[in-house]
Amino acid sequence: MKTYLLEEVPELKVLGRTTKNRAPLTLFWTGSGIECHIKASELWIEVEADFETYEPWMSIVINGEYVSRRMLNKGREWICLFRGMNPEKIKEVKVLKEVQAMSGDEKHCMQIHALRTDGQFIPVKEKPYKIEFIGDSITSGEGSMGATLEEDWISMWFSTQNNYARMVADAIDAEYHIISQSGWGVYSAWDNNPNGAIPVYYEKVCGLVKGAKNEALGASMLYDFKSWQPDVVVINLGTNDGGAFQSPAWEDPETGKCYKQRLKEDGTFNEEDLAHFKEAVVQFLDKLRKYNPRAELLWVYGMLGTPMLNGIETAIEDYKVKYQDEKVSLLILPDTTIETVGARQHPGRRAHQIAANVLISELKKLLK
Repeated sequence: MKTYLLEEVPELKVLGRTTKNRAPLTLFWTGSGIECHIKASELWIEVEADFETYEPWMSIVINGEYVSRRMLNKGREWICLFRGMNPEKIKEVKVLKEVQAMSGDEKHCMQIHALRTDGQFIPVKEKPYKIEFIGDSITSGEGSMGATLEEDWISMWFSTQNNYARMVADAIDAEYHIISQSGWGVYSAWDNNPNGAIPVYYEKVCGLVKGAKNEALGASMLYDFKSWQPDVVVINLGTNDGGAFQSPAWEDPETGKCYKQRLKEDGTFNEEDLAHFKEAVVQFLDKLRKYNPRAELLWVYGMLGTPMLNGIETAIEDYKVKYQDEKVSLLILPDTTIETVGARQHPGRRAHQIAANVLISELKKLLK
């Protein structure tokens, strides 16, 4: 058995948006991790984790099959990925972060330090496509793990493996990045907090996590978009913006200013507030095009209802006219039903698979 620092394994592939640092490698986002192909009988990984409230979880995928999932303890530990396997056969191994970046826990962290094996690493072939998924709790896989009766907001109920993004990427042989945060939207979070808007932090490596530790790890650095250019950007946002219209006002604890997406007396959207949402969609599409000049921009919506559909449709058409950009489209995904719901009243694994099937068909057209 020999121990290798990650920088000593050039054949290793890093998955997900992160910094260039490999000593150690910090995994910020859902579905981030490492992939290696190896001829060995045994492989271990040295992982370090920390948290205040929301512990990281990791999954192990071998030859395309989900073989293990586990909670990580605080501190550094060696974890066996496999042992006793035929040393002459190549194993395709992925270690993935199952939990989203946690904006509500400054200590939440997962890092990989080293690998230990008795075998030989083989270069990982590049996949033909790259897809970036941007979203909220749905794209974080919240509720896709766990029984329907579960209501606790904990790390255990997040999953990369049961996530439509992972399903889509595997089906069309694509590498993928996920940028997502539960409860967040395009213009505001579900509770009307304007700071809970994904577009505000899109330029950064993982700008939505705060604190000195994350700052030191490079979370607030500008991301190097040239290092990874997607063929398609899938945006699954709007669900929480719709929720903001139904939620009480949010008061900024520092300024005392209140924020509220309002409904009229007849229950329809206040035109001024709806206009703010639509303008946020237009501005985000403009920002996405700036950083992803050749990508198809595909907005998807509908896994938890479609109250913002008209606003999204109108905003997309406004953007296309204003910027003369025809590589933008909208796809409605099937709603979650009582038969397909998962934990925390979120889409379950079946709902994710049904949505993935629709998205796969659309992406095959766009990627021709």
